[in-house]
Amino acid sequence: MKYTQLGRTGLKVSRLVLGTMNFGPQTGEPESHAIMDAAHDAGINFFDTANVYGWGENKGRTEEIIGTWFAQGGRRREKTVLATKVYASMAPEGQPWPNYDRLSALNIRRAVDASLKRLNTDYIDLYQFHHVDRLTPFEEIWQAVEVLVQQGKILYAGSSNFPGWKIAQANETAARTGRLGLVSEQCLYNLAERRAELEVIPAAQEYGLGVIPWSPLHGGLLGGAIRKAADSGRTASGRSADALANSTVRAQVQAYEDLLDKHGLEPGEAALAWLLTRPGVTGPIVGPRTAEQLASAVRAVELELSQEVLDGLDEVFPGPGPAPEAFAW
Repeated sequence: MKYTQLGRTGLKVSRLVLGTMNFGPQTGEPESHAIMDAAHDAGINFFDTANVYGWGENKGRTEEIIGTWFAQGGRRREKTVLATKVYASMAPEGQPWPNYDRLSALNIRRAVDASLKRLNTDYIDLYQFHHVDRLTPFEEIWQAVEVLVQQGKILYAGSSNFPGWKIAQANETAARTGRLGLVSEQCLYNLAERRAELEVIPAAQEYGLGVIPWSPLHGGLLGGAIRKAADSGRTASGRSADALANSTVRAQVQAYEDLLDKHGLEPGEAALAWLLTRPGVTGPIVGPRTAEQLASAVRAVELELSQEVLDGLDEVFPGPGPAPEAFAW
């Protein structure tokens, strides 16, 4: 495994991030524990979750599964850089209680304590704002974060799904009060979805945030969706099926798979390896449901794409270009 520093911090993290969103809803506790052990064995030290994972009446379940894994000992917690998120409502299902969502100082305080209990830990390495809060000023958010840092409950703050201008606003507000500000941005970014290159990634680079792409295979579309469907004799399902129903998208994905077949590359591994070449990217989030999926993701870290392949990928999935030239002169 290779490591890098998270943005402008001194924190060293693996170039792959273990995503845990499937733990609970799709992957049972024993299997989830086995995947986390395998991730550590592969050198992955950066784990990502969110307080709302588990969803619906089971929200919080994913953090609980991680907490029972930590409880097994073996220095599991000490070897893990742990990231979780706050924003979505954690009120009991069907109960629209106020102040149990968003980024008010009250909810941040309540949410951190609840996450710490579920995660069976004393601190969170990276506490991420899961979405922009248009109702809460950053002065209030940073005041709440400062208290948590002083209490030793969190070490760093990051964002997720922020536009570039919100990254700037957040860190300019933090700078005015002598605070560290955001150190990472977790955004939707992959070969098929490159709009983050317009504003989000340039803003993250300018302010020293590490970029953590989620959905690096675009819901399986970039993982060899057409070939897998042909090999199995079944049609694609879920997001991939919806996307491939569009003839233009299907032709694009077919060209992508043909390019990689020509060079003897696995589509999923190539998509991850491409992200690892992108400026500002710390590491993509991978959410394996099996040990083989995890092993495939780890191989991507060592995969070096030739310039011919990189150029071909740009032809199949051209980026939007820089702002403002992409939409102006």
